[in-house]
Amino acid sequence: MNRRGFLGTALAGAPLLSAAPAETTFDFDTPYNRLGTDSMKWDAQVRRYGKNSIVAGMGISDTDFRTAPSITKALTERVKHENWGYLEMPQSFIETIISWNKRHYGIEINPHQMLLSTGVHPSIVSALRAFSSAGSKVLVLTPTYDGFFGDISAAGCVREECPLRWADGRYHIDLTALDRQITNETKSLILCNPNNPTGNAWSAEELTALGELCTQRGVVVLVDEIHCDFMTKGQKYSPYCLLTNRAVAMNSVTFKSASKAFSLSAMKCGWIFSGNGDYIKRIAATGHSGDINTLGVVAAQAAYTGGEDYLKQLVAYIDGNHDYVEQFVRAEIPLIRYKKPQSTYLAWLDVSAARAKFDTGSPNQTPEQRLQAFLVKEAKVLINAGTNYGVNGAGRMRMNIATSRRTIELALNNIADALRKI
Repeated sequence: MNRRGFLGTALAGAPLLSAAPAETTFDFDTPYNRLGTDSMKWDAQVRRYGKNSIVAGMGISDTDFRTAPSITKALTERVKHENWGYLEMPQSFIETIISWNKRHYGIEINPHQMLLSTGVHPSIVSALRAFSSAGSKVLVLTPTYDGFFGDISAAGCVREECPLRWADGRYHIDLTALDRQITNETKSLILCNPNNPTGNAWSAEELTALGELCTQRGVVVLVDEIHCDFMTKGQKYSPYCLLTNRAVAMNSVTFKSASKAFSLSAMKCGWIFSGNGDYIKRIAATGHSGDINTLGVVAAQAAYTGGEDYLKQLVAYIDGNHDYVEQFVRAEIPLIRYKKPQSTYLAWLDVSAARAKFDTGSPNQTPEQRLQAFLVKEAKVLINAGTNYGVNGAGRMRMNIATSRRTIELALNNIADALRKI
């Protein structure tokens, strides 16, 4: 097959957007140029590797699309008021967050057991300071989001990796190994649900089994559920706080934001909640700051009050991206394997066959990092080395596919051409 024509063949007759009726059909297929905006995903890579070195930035986890029109409209209106004094947090913002979580996930947040935050990272640092003493170990199930590693260090703690177990074509939580690793000094575990980078949407049964062990052993579960909106077709998001074992649910704190769903990372706006009021008090007592900038509040509130249809179409489009990547890789890139995940907009690629070609080189780099550099040089595509996400990420790479399908086609064609050279 001619790879240049793969896009049309693979998706012949398939809609690019959700078939659900909508007042507006959003265009996610036209590439949106982010260069020149100090984008970490694009401009930072150009600065690192040189001008014209990147045709597809697919590393940093944000989306490449225009944001929801409701957000742009609300921000534009607020900017017209030319004063930026202290913000008194509007009660309507809290109510919007509570309403969205109730309507979409069935979660009832007690406003008195909720804290605002400038994002998931400072929130997790505050929680670690509340539950884990300096120098103690914090468990993470790897591969997992590498940002947690910095949070653990910032809190003065030490990370301990408990590798997920690969079996039957998916990752599983290894409870036996986890039980062995918990000691009297282990007070916190950070869980990514759904999991970045593997795309696991942990079931209620899996979460309950993990939670029962942690509750019995006195380990508080800190749950990052920031990717919860991006479920692929037929899959289900199980909020940790809704587990039927209430002792398990109460032994947790959940961290959320609109930043992934609506690409608002620059706005620095998030929130924490728990059914356990004592846990929230302990976090607040660490000096946790909930000072969110005014535009962050405006953007998040506009997302949750006017962006629902936008998000529905975006999730459908990214689901199609997963299908496209899976088909392309299977047909055209024999050195890579890929199976559509249950969630997220991240493709967790099995590059173990290609990795073998990069076993030798700089001792300061993993084979995955050397493969990353090779793809930048030969394909002008940047994707992340799997070893960034823990030792259990060997043989893997993470590719962000929250971008136009035309960009994905270009990237995959370039990757296929580059790998033919090795």
